[in-house]
Amino acid sequence: QVLLVESGGGLVQAGGSLRLSCAASGRTFSTLAMGWFRQPPGKEREFVAAISWSGGNTYYADSVKGRFTISRDNAKDTVYLQMNKLKPEDTAVYYCAAQQTRAPLLLRSSDYRWWGQGTQVTVSS
Repeated sequence: QVLLVESGGGLVQAGGSLRLSCAASGRTFSTLAMGWFRQPPGKEREFVAAISWSGGNTYYADSVKGRFTISRDNAKDTVYLQMNKLKPEDTAVYYCAAQQTRAPLLLRSSDYRWWGQGTQVTVSS
């Protein structure tokens, strides 16, 4: 079992920045591939970013590429999502997800076994 706890969400004006954190416990963090997903109001959950267990590989949705950065600190058992130049369309509940695998990257929600409770990000225009 892996417990994931997100933090860092909030209300920000368009053009602003937020950094989300996701602290993991229960398994050796360095064996976990991690991802960030989001669910906008009234829409389905969508992929945002993924990072491999080593941190050596990352991948982003086109909608956030160049604005968001995923990273991890295996010494702190935490994955981050730095979000810059936020837009109103980034408004969503953001979830982190984990899967124990040495696969390079996991891009689908069905690839992940464990999920956090989510943190709300609201971007005002």
